[in-house]
Amino acid sequence: MKELHYLNKYFIKYKYRFLLGIIITIVAQIFSLFIPKLVSKSMNIIDAYIKNPISDTSVIKKELIISLGLIIGATVIAGFLTFLMRQTLIVMSRYVEFDLKNEVFQQYERLSQSFYKRNRTGDLMNRISEDVGKVRMYVGPAVMYTINTFIRFAIVIIYMYNVSPKLTLYTILPLPLLSYFIFKLSVEINKRSRIYQENLSTLSSFSQEIFSGIRVIKAYALEGQNQKGFNGLAQESRDKNMSLAFVNALFGPLMILLIGLSNLVVIYFGGMMYVDGSIENIGTIAEFILYVNMLTWPVASIGWVSSLVQEAEASQKRINEFLKIEPEIKNNNPNHDSIQGSIAFKNVSFTYDDTNIQALKNISFEVKKGETLAILGKTGSGKSTILSLICRLYDVENGSITMDGKKLADLNLHDLRNSIGIVPQDAFLFSESIKNNIKFGKEDATDEELIEAAKKSVVHDNIINFKNQYDTVLGERGITLSGGQKQRVSIARAIIKNPEILLFDDCLSAVDTETEEQILNNLFEICKNKTTLIVSHRVSSAKNADKIIILEEGEIIQQGSHFQLLNQEGYYKELYLKQLSEKELS
Repeated sequence: MKELHYLNKYFIKYKYRFLLGIIITIVAQIFSLFIPKLVSKSMNIIDAYIKNPISDTSVIKKELIISLGLIIGATVIAGFLTFLMRQTLIVMSRYVEFDLKNEVFQQYERLSQSFYKRNRTGDLMNRISEDVGKVRMYVGPAVMYTINTFIRFAIVIIYMYNVSPKLTLYTILPLPLLSYFIFKLSVEINKRSRIYQENLSTLSSFSQEIFSGIRVIKAYALEGQNQKGFNGLAQESRDKNMSLAFVNALFGPLMILLIGLSNLVVIYFGGMMYVDGSIENIGTIAEFILYVNMLTWPVASIGWVSSLVQEAEASQKRINEFLKIEPEIKNNNPNHDSIQGSIAFKNVSFTYDDTNIQALKNISFEVKKGETLAILGKTGSGKSTILSLICRLYDVENGSITMDGKKLADLNLHDLRNSIGIVPQDAFLFSESIKNNIKFGKEDATDEELIEAAKKSVVHDNIINFKNQYDTVLGERGITLSGGQKQRVSIARAIIKNPEILLFDDCLSAVDTETEEQILNNLFEICKNKTTLIVSHRVSSAKNADKIIILEEGEIIQQGSHFQLLNQEGYYKELYLKQLSEKELS
């Protein structure tokens, strides 16, 4: 139960609703206990008439009608109070579910980039949905039925004992047996349910990856192979579910059997006691039968509730594993910072923990506010790593990165990232309208600002040719658009934000040279008073930059302006001549 202690703060938060639910539960149980008493009274009236028949039956009819009315009234009130009980305790569990899901989601947002490299999306989704759902069952039904069980058991046993202590003993004898069998069955249900949930998580992760990579699968004609893989996992999931369903199917019949045995005990021993005069009224037997049926579910629910608690314990443990993780990137400064945008790297080295690859080695450069730096180099030379470090997606291990003369780690993290507009190498768009994807950079942007940003990124003409224009809803990850269109929408999203720093990570690789030239002309106009870093494989994207650095295996091998580098033998000049000849041939 120690993992579930984490939820105590929610019980405290909703303490008034929780206490009100307990009070309503007590009152509901009191009203429900009127029913066996009234049924017993009605049976005694009939029994008395059978023993001593009278000609005027109107008095008996009147008493029976009154009893019937009272039974109906007590039933309606008990039912209404039970409804209110569920409205307080079950609804409280929904509030807790809402809060816990938000807490998990906020933690997901806080966790660092490396966390998402170590964990699969399907598993993350399963924890925020399936696991939180299991926890809700503990906070709601498990807690409610536990309270209901203790209150009903205490009240009913007292009532029964006051009527007949001996018959009470006979009545409760089968109940521990019922509770034991239900408990053993619930443990087995819990075991098989946990196995099924783990298998379901694997199936979800497999499906998510297939849907995300469906274009690659179709391109390589791997549908059949993946179908076999899915069929295997689905069949395993079906087998686990059928195993669980088999045990679940035993639950109802077992309860009916044990309830029937309890009723037989009451009828037999109650009948014998009525015959020998230990019980004066026949209605007492009917009263006890109703008491037995009232006690059966609370006793049976002990096993079911224990199963819910075990499942919730396992799920909360999985949730706590993530909630207890401290993000590697923390906001060390709660005070707001005004970011101007001057950036300096001093002897910066960086190694990725998950792969142990050293991406940067002793890198030093400086970019002043309003300057543009272009970074060129082969794939894997460390270009994108520099942009990730500026955004503080990772922290440096050696050397220092300063912005406006302050260490990056000492700046307010929110202000830092809010001052940056980044266009990643893999343009990611949401399954929203094009308008909302661009306004993601500035939610309160006007339509004029929206269109202006699209024009500067040379995507406006494409958008207005769509049937719904800017209201066109994109598929997952922007699949509706071409690669070049996605990159240009991403550029518009960064432009509309109007940040102090712009980072472009090879964001023109999917556009033709003519469109690239138009975008670059617009960008250099926009970037006049901004700090800009452009990562590219093309000289055309870098030639107008104030400074250019060339990376190779994480080290700077060349740096200078376009003309300075053309006058040097090396990577830049070779790349320039190669791309120039390719352009002439095309």
